[in-house]
Amino acid sequence: MKKALSLVFLFTLINSFAQISFQGIVKDSLNTPLELANVIAINKTTNLLESYGITNTDGTYKLELKKNQTYKVQVSYVGMKTLEEVLITKESKIIKNFTLQLDNALDEVEVTYEMPVTIKGDTLIYNADSFKSGTERKLEDVLEKLPGVEINEEGQIEVEGKVVNKLMVNGKDFFDGDTKLATKNIPSKAIDKIQVLRNYAEVGQLSSVRNNQDNVALNIKLKKGKENFWFGNVTVGAGTAPVEELYLVQPKLFYYTPKYSINFIGDINNIGEVALNRRDIRGFGGGFRAPSRSSGTTINLGDNSLNFLTTQANALKIENKLATANFSYSPKKSLDLSGFLIYNSSQILSKEISFVQYTNKDLGIPDEATEQNSTERSNQGLLKLSASYKPNVNNQLDYDVIGRVSNDRQNQNIFSTVVGSTNQIDEVTPYSINQNINYYYTLNETNIFAFEAQHLIKNEDPFYNAVLENDPNASDPFDTTANALGLDTSVSSYNFAQDRRIKSNQLDAKLDYYNIINAKSNLNLTLGTILSKQEFNSTVFQFLNDGTKFNPTPTINQGKLGNDIEYNFSDVYLGVHYRFKKGKFTVTPGFSLHAYGNKNMQFGKVYEDNFFRILPDFETRIQFKKSEALTLRYEMRNQFTDVTRLAEGLMLNSYNSIQFGAPELQNALSHNISLFYSSFNLFNYTNVFARAAYSSNIDQVRSITDFENVIRTSTFFNSNFADENVNVFGRVQRTFGKIRASLSTSFNYSKINQFIEGVQSLNERYTQSYTPSIRTNYLKAPNISLRYRYSVSTNNQGNRKTTFLTNAPSIEFDAYIWKAVSFRTEYSYTNQDLGNGESQSFQNWDATLSYRKNRDAKWEYEIKATNLLNIDSQVRSSANYFSVFSSEAFIQPRFITFRFVYTL
Repeated sequence: MKKALSLVFLFTLINSFAQISFQGIVKDSLNTPLELANVIAINKTTNLLESYGITNTDGTYKLELKKNQTYKVQVSYVGMKTLEEVLITKESKIIKNFTLQLDNALDEVEVTYEMPVTIKGDTLIYNADSFKSGTERKLEDVLEKLPGVEINEEGQIEVEGKVVNKLMVNGKDFFDGDTKLATKNIPSKAIDKIQVLRNYAEVGQLSSVRNNQDNVALNIKLKKGKENFWFGNVTVGAGTAPVEELYLVQPKLFYYTPKYSINFIGDINNIGEVALNRRDIRGFGGGFRAPSRSSGTTINLGDNSLNFLTTQANALKIENKLATANFSYSPKKSLDLSGFLIYNSSQILSKEISFVQYTNKDLGIPDEATEQNSTERSNQGLLKLSASYKPNVNNQLDYDVIGRVSNDRQNQNIFSTVVGSTNQIDEVTPYSINQNINYYYTLNETNIFAFEAQHLIKNEDPFYNAVLENDPNASDPFDTTANALGLDTSVSSYNFAQDRRIKSNQLDAKLDYYNIINAKSNLNLTLGTILSKQEFNSTVFQFLNDGTKFNPTPTINQGKLGNDIEYNFSDVYLGVHYRFKKGKFTVTPGFSLHAYGNKNMQFGKVYEDNFFRILPDFETRIQFKKSEALTLRYEMRNQFTDVTRLAEGLMLNSYNSIQFGAPELQNALSHNISLFYSSFNLFNYTNVFARAAYSSNIDQVRSITDFENVIRTSTFFNSNFADENVNVFGRVQRTFGKIRASLSTSFNYSKINQFIEGVQSLNERYTQSYTPSIRTNYLKAPNISLRYRYSVSTNNQGNRKTTFLTNAPSIEFDAYIWKAVSFRTEYSYTNQDLGNGESQSFQNWDATLSYRKNRDAKWEYEIKATNLLNIDSQVRSSANYFSVFSSEAFIQPRFITFRFVYTL
């Protein structure tokens, strides 16, 4: 790794010495500097675009050119005549100013080359071909090369530090709500332009009265000729593995016309290539956003779906089937219809060995080693339909409905050095239907109304079953817990189960009125409500040796084992916000007045709480330049918990985790402050952004935990101790010709008060990481990307302190050879120092070799190898608030597959 870094540094140094600086100022005929003028230099020998630049606020440009060469220089600006000159470089830098004249001609000026990056208002436009070297196959391969654009560890697109939540193709929604399907499937050769829509407003009528600076959307413009017929590709592959044969079928088909579009993405494989994993689909919101998101109220409906233990990165075997379809149709100019369907089926086999060491030795909790084998099956389906009707500029009506259903099952065989052998099964078949209706009406130029409403129905039915070893004639570690649960202890094994059903019904609606006082200020009044109802039922029973059911009566928690509870919540609020601009400042102070009511009924009792609360909020934005701003926000939030934490009866989270709720739980209050800075300088292609956030939680809902061996029983209460969290993240990115360097850094501090065995202790966690990286973007030469991540995590857990140091270098290399062969390889190494003189490490190496006759060839032949070093497992360590955890997860062996790709 050190040698590779040295070679790249040397190459960069040599490259810089072979160049000279060409700079100056671009002005108009009145001697006024022109900001965002384009300057490009075309090498007359190769006829290739060699360098380009965009002027800053002073009209200054700067290009790096080769010595002793002849260039054709083009200078252009919107509304001005394009200027062309021949430039001959020698050994020293060149300073030259340009004056552009107004263009009154109707004829278009022929421009030999397009600028790689241009700006039109709030839209940043990348010319995709300017960043392609020939090895790209998918949209994400192009995005990773664009200055200011990143693909984060979650697979999300980030532009100038902001996550892109909406992606369109030719202006039409592409699976609204997620961008991974687009980045991993849209073929790179079909992409012409990538438009970054900053300050994006879904509703044009509200663009001038709402703060949209955090909203970023992408629009992918297709190349000419990609409309009115199918395009895409179909991949078929096979291979061998130590245990079974490998297969892969991936059709990716797209059809676009000005009136409608159809997209289909399929994937069937057993090699672990997953376009959308289970977590992605569970979090796939379809673009839905709660109307009350800025009201100051947060109510948690809970998530009782199956919490799978395994991820794609740490599985022994993965079989996946994915079928998705997306459409859009505009029968007339005022009506847009769209929707998508997603079906995903996966089966995963995993094995993990772990060791848990509890930090508070005074409590006598024994350390535990476990070996776990798991089989997981998941079938998930989503369907979304949308309609948008815009009869004129003053009216817009939107309707969306999304339904989701799943059938998930997880079987685990666990051996514990404390409890012994356990078999457990988790099953759930939840469904939900979410509807959204919005209407926007502009009465006149000073009065706008907006109505937004969302209705959610959710039904969850988790089932849990555990079977533990038991010797009726001897003392077993689980006996104490079994007696507390009221189980029959005379059986040869403890076989107990739990049925649960949680029904949620929520309406979230608001009416906004905007009064535009003048061009720089407006008043916003909001009347809104949240109405929520949850029903929760649970039963725990035991299977005896003869197969009959036994209903136990616990000796703890006053004999309350099952649950039958209804929880009703209401919030009616009035919000007032005033937004005004003064110079570089945009200030939005405001508050909301809430009337809360919540009531739960269980075990013949009614618990009710009604109160009023004022929640202030404030935002100030300083716009230093068009692409440089600082935003400060403050908000007070009221947080309400879900029904399962209010339920008094015992509930099994697993065989070693039992909880019961507290019906008199109150809301938690939090203060939240954030600061965000972003700057994108097109003059020197420097992208800087930083984000800092602080939160303090008052009356936070916390758990009180008691241990019996390693089996914990928890209940909840409102803590008098404030919990705090600080997050700071920043990234600096700079492009030097064909080389881009960046440095990312993050810091997190959290302070949590925990309560174990009635003892309060303060737990603090400090995490800091630094990630420098450098990558090249040559069109003809091979490209390399180097990345190094260094992180330190320190945990102060009561009377114990643990520190983990992680060093993780990685390298990516891709080359386009003979205009026919693409070679790509990735290698990563991770070492974790445990702070006690011991360390653990793992590495991964993948490679792909592909051949196609030329860039326009229909057929491509590919060999892909994963886990080339045939590593058996990955080892990691971490710490939570009461234990230190280390695990060894076994992974898929070396896979080599042969693939045929046909391009339509």
